[in-house]
Amino acid sequence: MMPGPLPLTKELVLIGGGHAHALVLRSWGMAPLPGVRLTLISPGPTAPYSGMLPGHIAGHYSRDDLMIDLVQLARFAGARLIDAAVSGLDPAARLVLVAGRPPVPYDIASINIGIASHPSGLPGFAEHAIAVKPLGPYADRWQRFRADVAADRAAPRVAVIGAGIGGVELSLAMAHALRADGHAPQVTLIDQAAALPGLGASTRQTLLRNMDHQGVRLAEHAAPIAVGAGSVTLQSGTEIAADLTVGIAGARPQGWLQNTGLALQDGFIRVDAELQSSDPSIFAVGDCAALPSPRAKAGVYAVRQAPVLGRNLRADLTGTSRRRYRPQRDYLKLISLGGKSAVVEKYGGRLLGRWLWRLKNRIDLRFMAKFAELPRMPSPVLPRETAFGVAETLGDKPQCGGCGSKIGGDALTQALAALPEPTRADIVSAPGDDAAILLTGGTRQVLTTDHLRAFTEDPFVMARIAAVHAMGDIWAMGATPQAALATVILPRMAEPMQRAWLAEIMAAAAGVFVAEGADIAGGHSSSGAELTLGFSVSGLLDGAPVTLAGAQPGDRLILTKPIGSGTILAGEMTRQARGDQVMQALEIMARPQGAAARILGRAHAMTDVTGFGLAGHCLNICRASGVGARLDLASIPVMAGAEELAARGIRSTLYPENRRIAAAMQLPDSPRADLLFDPQTAGGLLAAVAPQEADRSLAALGDAGIDAAEIGCIEEGPPFIRVR
Repeated sequence: MMPGPLPLTKELVLIGGGHAHALVLRSWGMAPLPGVRLTLISPGPTAPYSGMLPGHIAGHYSRDDLMIDLVQLARFAGARLIDAAVSGLDPAARLVLVAGRPPVPYDIASINIGIASHPSGLPGFAEHAIAVKPLGPYADRWQRFRADVAADRAAPRVAVIGAGIGGVELSLAMAHALRADGHAPQVTLIDQAAALPGLGASTRQTLLRNMDHQGVRLAEHAAPIAVGAGSVTLQSGTEIAADLTVGIAGARPQGWLQNTGLALQDGFIRVDAELQSSDPSIFAVGDCAALPSPRAKAGVYAVRQAPVLGRNLRADLTGTSRRRYRPQRDYLKLISLGGKSAVVEKYGGRLLGRWLWRLKNRIDLRFMAKFAELPRMPSPVLPRETAFGVAETLGDKPQCGGCGSKIGGDALTQALAALPEPTRADIVSAPGDDAAILLTGGTRQVLTTDHLRAFTEDPFVMARIAAVHAMGDIWAMGATPQAALATVILPRMAEPMQRAWLAEIMAAAAGVFVAEGADIAGGHSSSGAELTLGFSVSGLLDGAPVTLAGAQPGDRLILTKPIGSGTILAGEMTRQARGDQVMQALEIMARPQGAAARILGRAHAMTDVTGFGLAGHCLNICRASGVGARLDLASIPVMAGAEELAARGIRSTLYPENRRIAAAMQLPDSPRADLLFDPQTAGGLLAAVAPQEADRSLAALGDAGIDAAEIGCIEEGPPFIRVR
């Protein structure tokens, strides 16, 4: 029998979410290497598949059809995803420099960041045009342009700078889409050299005929010298009218590679036959790499490099032999023609027809299915013999992290009720309050503690959320955070990794506490089965505390954050939540509530919405104050994706326990109502505010950039919640 989880000993970092890295993550998830902490760094929760971009621009595919969900893929691979841009490398220290957070250490790193496609140094381009790569901003700009044309805010005039295969495909795709929208497109393809270099004469003529048929004008041997708000100026002095200008003028390396110290070729990372750079600990693949035998910048090479890269990364982590990558001499060029037809070329031969588009469609959909249909990993098998109740207690899904892993409210209430009444005169709060109030030399000090079982593989993000979560009780009582003591339980790992993890965690937490006027005064660390973070926090009261017991009939209820985090985290664990929605939920959880607490400091009662869910915490106010409440379900803000997941039956593991209070409620049967029992991590403040103060408070919250909402009111009567 294994002695618990194996320790972590090596850091493997993948920089960029390109096709090769996506395939490496997929294969890693099916056969992870014990002892390795895998990290993916990519700006954004999704990565576009370039092969389907022309089809998306033409209107044949939705945006979701061509996006690889990196959050789901990282969950499958057991990797942490850092949603940030890389700004550089320090190969000597083996650190990846990342915007907005501490450097990320690595033992082995791989770079798959693609290319830029903007025309170098073209005046006005940055202000008035959009580059095709990265693909995401271009796709967003295209959709806005179509909407502007439809609303007569822009004319259907497009200029495309760069007349290679990609430029021709996108010109035809944009012309097709604008024509399908009922417009007469004016698309001009511009290149300072000849169009379609590297293609056979027959294929080139076919594409030129299709461009002419669809009204795409070609201006070759025409160098652009400036881009304006509504035109592109050529060297000849000709001005081409364009309400949208797009750049796809060749492959350009990303600028930060120049300062890495790696050997470069024309700005791209020079690699050997084993895809290794001049630094033995760094590999590079895809368009950002320069192969020993030069090849075109095409996604097919990145796809075929993936298995070799995966093998060689494992080889360097285990001491086994690497493989050589042998690129094919040529590749099948399937070029779409705007509509659902295509031309294909290989070795100079050409074919044309709608059946080729169907072939391309099958190839593209089969590739994307690799990431949309990730294998379901088998559940751990129980021993042959177990005590009664083990299977039932274990349940049929993994336990949630964060507040979803907490003990139910009834158990905690009963345990607190059994405690003796405080005997010390310097303890002036009741056990049911959000935090303890202590009298110290005439000063009222608020004391609370909280910890979270990690629900994300990123300790930096987890530490920020844990810090915000721990201060929730301080803010809810109207106090100002003062000091914090950290409790950190790390999974087993090598000592250098322990130092790096602790430094990252403490830097993240300190950034949150210091910004709220508190300092980390010390802490305790230990080793355990998984990452768990907690903080004991003290705060100072300048005036009377805001407790649970002051709500009055007529008070209006204000909530400062949307609900749904428990459902989204449960969906992420089972790879059913969309990555962009998961990352948005993490960002909401990491938002501090100090400004909101100061604005709501005159509330009659206040609490932070955490493990018991909105309904449970609202009922706590009602019970302590001897009142009832009415909630307007439609007014309660909900995190994007949470209601849809709830409708599919996704629940946090604490949901059934939280739902027990439904006997003290009148509520509809709907997925949105189910979210009232969803445990929140680092949730918003729920405040009962006097009617004459509510509008002022809501306006002040809005001015502070806090998306708060009035969700109901306090009523006379017994502790009962009516939901309408």
